[in-house]
Amino acid sequence: MAKVRKRILPSGKQVWLADYRDGAGNRRSKQFELKKEADAFLVSARGEVAKGVHVADSASTTVATAAKAWIKRAESEGLERSTIASYQQHIDIHIVPRIGATKLSKMTVPSVHEFADDLGQSLSRVMVKKVLGSLSSIFKEALRTGKAAQNPVAAVKIKMSKRDAARAEMPTKAELRAILNATPEKSKPLIWTAAFTGLRASELRGLIWDDVDLDGRLLHVRRRADPYNVIGKPKSEAGTRDVPMSPSVVTILTEWKKVCPKGDLGLVFPNGAGNVESHANLLNRVFWPIQIAAGVSTNTGKLDDDGNPVMDAKYSLHALRHAAAALWIEQNATPKRIQMLMGHSSIQMTYDTYGYLFDAREDDQAAIAAIEERLLAS
Repeated sequence: MAKVRKRILPSGKQVWLADYRDGAGNRRSKQFELKKEADAFLVSARGEVAKGVHVADSASTTVATAAKAWIKRAESEGLERSTIASYQQHIDIHIVPRIGATKLSKMTVPSVHEFADDLGQSLSRVMVKKVLGSLSSIFKEALRTGKAAQNPVAAVKIKMSKRDAARAEMPTKAELRAILNATPEKSKPLIWTAAFTGLRASELRGLIWDDVDLDGRLLHVRRRADPYNVIGKPKSEAGTRDVPMSPSVVTILTEWKKVCPKGDLGLVFPNGAGNVESHANLLNRVFWPIQIAAGVSTNTGKLDDDGNPVMDAKYSLHALRHAAAALWIEQNATPKRIQMLMGHSSIQMTYDTYGYLFDAREDDQAAIAAIEERLLAS
């Protein structure tokens, strides 16, 4: 029978013990300085036992141990190495150093708020939100295995102001035109496809010829290459989609297919040996030199051996994806259509990224042809 009783410690100090039985019938007790604290705990514990969710402090695990279990679960479910590596960074750099030794049963909504406030001293709100997302997933896994009775992170919300949501970096139309005009013939297939279809770099690196419908003027996005050059499915169900090609992209890819390096994977944009090209090479050997040649660059303030200023490219390859979306929106594609074309998992993601650009409309093939004609018109 659950009850609160007084106890005198050997030191002579008076404490209060909350005695009860857990869901398995095992006797448990917890010590408090005040009777009202013991009473409150007992009410809560009895309710949790009745619901089958109670975990005694002595049976609870630490955040660090629970984090290991979560990562092990993620690995068993086949999550991509890059995703797991990101989670592990959250754990190693932000979670374990601060609260790793704390038992899950000791974590409360106020303590999670305190943890988030501590993170906010050195991290952006966006990053704090990501770390809390990982902590929440740790609790979800602990709940699944009976190591936690609740997920206090679920009640903690990080407010994102419009100032926190930086607009996607992308070249202006003049810069994009300069980039396309400065692109050498050997790089045109990649750069023009990126600029007019909005595929992610990982999707471009994993694109195979079997998924290129030149007659139907469609790219079937069915796979991607991860940072370790491993081909796999898109990261989300929404990533599997069909994207229209502009007339010039169809022409360029038709000619490229004749001379594209051959490999067992049948990749559209492989390295010279026909294998998956690394993302770093696409930047260092292709896109960054093109930008500098196009004058789309910034002065580093340094000089080379000949006394000339050293220039840096302004944009990542992902900027072409944003530019493609902006061009689609300019042609009045609807938010829902942009969500599909970009492979966003939710319409909210589309609004968060491109909300300031929107108006409305649909006809894909006519729109992409008009986009190309307007952009490249001299």
